[in-house]
Amino acid sequence: MEIFNNFSIVLLAVFLVFCSALSADAEVQRHKFVIEATKVKRLCKTHNSITVNGMFPGPTLEIKNGDTLEVLVVNKARYNVTIHWHGVRQMRTGWADGPEFVTQCPIRPGGSYTYRFTVQGQEGTLWWHAHSSWLRATVYGALIIRPRDGESYPFPKPKRETPILLGEWWDANPIDVVREATRTGAAPNVSDAYTINAQPGDLYKCSSKETTIVPIDSGETNLLRVINAALNQPLFFKVANHKLTVVGADASYTKPFTTSVLMLGPGQTTDVLIRGDQPPSRYYMAARAYQSAQNAPFDNTTTTAILEYKSASCAAKKCNAATPVMPSLPAYNDTNTVTAFSKSFRSRQKVEVPTDIDENLFFTVGLGLNNCPPNFHKSRCQGPNGTRFTASMNNVSFVLPRNFSLLQAHQQGIPGVFTTDFPGTPPLKFDYTGNVSRSLFQPVPGTKLYKLKYGSRVQIVIQDTSIVTPENHPIHLHGYDFYIIAEGFGNFNPKRDTSKFNLVDPPMRNTVAVPVNGWAVIRFVADNPGVWLMHCHLDVHITWGLAMAFLVENGVGELQTIQPPPPDLPRC
Repeated sequence: MEIFNNFSIVLLAVFLVFCSALSADAEVQRHKFVIEATKVKRLCKTHNSITVNGMFPGPTLEIKNGDTLEVLVVNKARYNVTIHWHGVRQMRTGWADGPEFVTQCPIRPGGSYTYRFTVQGQEGTLWWHAHSSWLRATVYGALIIRPRDGESYPFPKPKRETPILLGEWWDANPIDVVREATRTGAAPNVSDAYTINAQPGDLYKCSSKETTIVPIDSGETNLLRVINAALNQPLFFKVANHKLTVVGADASYTKPFTTSVLMLGPGQTTDVLIRGDQPPSRYYMAARAYQSAQNAPFDNTTTTAILEYKSASCAAKKCNAATPVMPSLPAYNDTNTVTAFSKSFRSRQKVEVPTDIDENLFFTVGLGLNNCPPNFHKSRCQGPNGTRFTASMNNVSFVLPRNFSLLQAHQQGIPGVFTTDFPGTPPLKFDYTGNVSRSLFQPVPGTKLYKLKYGSRVQIVIQDTSIVTPENHPIHLHGYDFYIIAEGFGNFNPKRDTSKFNLVDPPMRNTVAVPVNGWAVIRFVADNPGVWLMHCHLDVHITWGLAMAFLVENGVGELQTIQPPPPDLPRC
């Protein structure tokens, strides 16, 4: 008996040493974000842009898997603001997720709030951005999660790492742009430039002096952490004469594959290795629109940065003076290239995909047109044929509450803020990608949530529709990663399409680019209690209501229950 007790004590000691080794590795990182107006000059004109700490793009946060972040956000701007940590799982810390009126009320001008959360089991590239009106046009930055101490990347360690943030710039105040569109009911003005690390590059006026330079040396392998932080536009990205090896996406490692072009929907990240295997010179890296919506206006400009070889043979002046080589980018509407790229993603090894599905959901996503309300002047109905643009999921156009956040209303049992009758399937079945009757163009507004039991295994078919126009929609789910087990074109047909499901090594993402005139199928386990927004990451579409939210109930015990709200949660 005594031997057994001694053995137990030894086991316990070993266990405690192991636990302390794990926790010793983890750090608490503290940062302060001051949201303030800063003079930013682009395209020959100076604007008072909203920034973090006067930086554009905002600060890059670098942490390790297992670290805790505490970010004090002080709002010195004239707008309400929140910060969303895009792709962070936020296990039981939904109060730190950030979407305005979903998990918190906004930080009012003059107010502050500390976001506290631990990043656990995620490695790679994520990002943070404002989640209030269109502030994320300038309020964004990279969030880099490295392996724990003593652990390494599942690929050769790169010599250098460079975040590449693709953005979108308006030669105007982005808040004014969205407010004007909301007033008129028309589509908002398109952007005036795309940017790489907040610089438009050589192809725009008054921009070439500040073009972003990305260094490389002959023979070295570097890591580019590419983030699409653009507000409304999926983007192609290419580096002249260089191949890119994809090794991760949305902070999940992937089976490596080589490509000459990337396509990222807004919200998505892609980690790629690039080798200095070309003659030492200067090469453009460039990004421009993937435009899948027909006849819709879009920004057709091209942003560039310069990949510059630093090796001795390039020290001569003539090398620096040379005009960089330009890559040939895909056509704006090249859906075939997008399909080939997105179908190349696989998890690194066999993964445990949820089977025995408890919740089999089918969500249509798309645009709509509201008839002009009788009390509106025609100047407020400047959409097609005197209508107002709208958007919906399963014919419900999402309306954010104004006096409480959804999570607060749920936690405190406040009635009348939301209902839990979001339809799990379309209220009406129709030929989703065919010619849709005009009678189906007008969705129902509502603040409807879908309730999920803790631990339920969920499958969602996300189906694009051709109402107004079909389009590639980047659909983002807060608080979760999910497996993308299939995608295709036309109307999803369970009899025909179930055979295409990859249940072996599907990629894990937090944002899925649903194919234009097509569908995607995702699966996840509802193991994170709280209220979690699911929405199109084209901000114009979320403004119009292309969103819904899941209410995931608490499970059993503390570890399956959302933490209580922090004392400094902004008041409504």
